[in-house]
This record gives sequence, C-alpha cells and structure tokens, in this order.
Amino acid sequence: MQTERIAIVGGGLAGLYAAFLLERKGIEDIVLMEARDVLGGRIASASASAYGTLESATDSIDDFDLGPTWFWPGFQRQLDRVVQDLELDRFEQFETGDMMMERSPDEAPVRMRGYQSSPPSMRLVGGMSALTGALRRRLDTTRIMTGQTVCRLRATDPYIELDSTDADGGVTTWRAEHVLLAMPPRLVEDRIEFSPALPEALARQWRGTATWMAAHAKYVAIYDSPFWREQGLSGAARSAIGPLAEIHDASMPGGSAALFGFFGVPAQVRRRVPEDELRAHCRAQFARLFGSQAATPTAEFIKDWAQEPYTATAADQQPSGHHASAPSTTADAGPWNTRLTGIASEWSPQFPGYIAGAIEAASLGVAAWVASAVPG
Repeated sequence: MQTERIAIVGGGLAGLYAAFLLERKGIEDIVLMEARDVLGGRIASASASAYGTLESATDSIDDFDLGPTWFWPGFQRQLDRVVQDLELDRFEQFETGDMMMERSPDEAPVRMRGYQSSPPSMRLVGGMSALTGALRRRLDTTRIMTGQTVCRLRATDPYIELDSTDADGGVTTWRAEHVLLAMPPRLVEDRIEFSPALPEALARQWRGTATWMAAHAKYVAIYDSPFWREQGLSGAARSAIGPLAEIHDASMPGGSAALFGFFGVPAQVRRRVPEDELRAHCRAQFARLFGSQAATPTAEFIKDWAQEPYTATAADQQPSGHHASAPSTTADAGPWNTRLTGIASEWSPQFPGYIAGAIEAASLGVAAWVASAVPG
C-alpha cells in the first residue's frame, strides 16, 4: 500500500494545475490518478495529422478542440496569467464577415450581418490541449498514474484509503492524508463509494450539480483552405434545422482551416444514429450553408461527451442550459471534514464549468490545504 500526503483524483485541467501548484510549493509526496489512458479530462483534441484518432494533448498546431474552446482574458484574469506564465500563444476567434442562418427546412439558408463578441473570445494556438500539455511537461510524471479508476474511499485514522481499478480489474490501494477531487461533483457522487457515506445533504448537492458540457457533442471538419472567408463569410452559422445548432470557424493560424459545430440533437437521439450517418448529415448541412466545397473535408471528427463514462452520468443526458452554482467543496462536519476537497471546475465560485473555473477551484483547494497543513 502506497502512502502519499496528497492524492488528486482526476487528471483534467484542475487536477494537473493542483499538482503544478503543489510541486511549486515543494510538496512532492503526491499522486495523481486518472481513469483515462490520457490526461486532459474534458479538454481533448482532434489531430489533423493523425486522422481517425482522438488525442488529449498532441502539442501540434493542427490540434482542434473537441471540448472547451474559448476564454476571455478581460475578466478571467487568473487563467490569463497562467496562459502567460506558460508562454502559450493566443489569438482572437475569427468573426469577420457575414454569418449564415437556417430557419426552416422549407427555406434556403439566408446570409446576414455577422457580429463580433465583446470582449473578444480568445483561443490558444494548438487548442486548449496546449494548456494541459504545458502543465504536464512541468510535472514529475512518476507521480501520475493513468488508467486508474478510483472507485472507493475509506476514512480511516489518520489516512484516507483509496481503491483504484485498472483495465484488467486489478485493484490498487493508496493512502493519503488529504484527497483533492478533480472530478465533476455529480460524477464523484455517482462513481465513488464513500465509507462512511458522505453526509446526505452534501451528497444531494453534488448529485444535483450538472456537469457542464456532459450532454453536448461537437463536430469538427478540416479543410485545405478557409474558402468561406473568400466568400466574405465568418464561418459562423445558426440553425433551427440541424443537426448542428451553432457553428464557428475553427481554423488555426499557420495551420489547417476548419469549421466546428455544436449538435442541437439530444443525446438520446444521437445515440441511436450511427456515427457515419451523423457525419453525413453534418457534411450536408455545411454544404447547404457554405457551398459544395464544405461537403468534402480532408478530415472530420465527432466527440459526444454524453457517451463518455468518465464525464457524463445518466442524469447528464439532458443539457441544463446554464452553468450550475458551485456546491460545497467538502463536508462541514464528520469524518470527511477537512480531509476531502472538491477542486473541479464546477466547484469554482466565479466560473463554474468554465476553463477559468478549473484554475480557480484548484487554486482555492490547494491554498486551503496549504493554510491548514503547512506550518507558518
């Protein structure tokens, strides 16, 4: 049985940033456990150079976001500082030109004046995986365990014992003084057995906190050139027909051209449609909106987060439509008090569900533990 001072459950942005902060403070007796075989969590990419595969962080200019895409430095200042400290390149979302609108299957798409976000939506060169990749490179990788699904936590004295399973069903037990939960609250409550049980009020809070993006799916199509720009189009579109409801230019400066869209089709319906059929419908929609060139992408990808067992639960199959308020991060009394802290994005007070929320929640969780555990 391995004993560490801190165990981090989840290797998405919050978990990686928490490990980064702890190591910068000289705290090295930590372990980070991630159920997937790759790090990044809900930050994931499609690589144009590896068509047919999905990557979490390939560190390529031609990586395209399958999860969160944008951030807003003007009011997400802490995240902005992290991006600057990691020396990552950013650029504004392309929004120059007209947009397209589909209102009815009986009407042709119409061209209308586009709009520009204020403040501007920003993206990272290489996608958001550039952020998780930069953090990963700065960590002691011997402390990171992928393919380890934490399934049980036991509060003992003086440790918390964590049981994790691997792909072959093998069980490993770890001990830690404190556990940082870098998983969405609803996923924690659904997938991890606590002994003794969490206080019912806390479990109910976590169970009722929708996981942002868990019900959504994205389609990405890659092209040799951004031909829509030559037509004076921004690549943005809205549709009441679908299957994609909202579409944007996803091109990378200095890299490939691309469009992406959010599905407007519910998760239960998507599940019943073969992926090659979904792709065909998406290509047909892009052709309606942007012309025949859009029907022949050089590569295309679908990421359905509702079908990701390490993201979505049964309760997440319907989109909530809004970012949930942050629940309590820990039990206020009993055996779990001061020994367990939620640090995933949904626990962020200011930006629950956003990338900036993962940075904020991880920072607050680490700071609270350091204040209580480190002398002076």
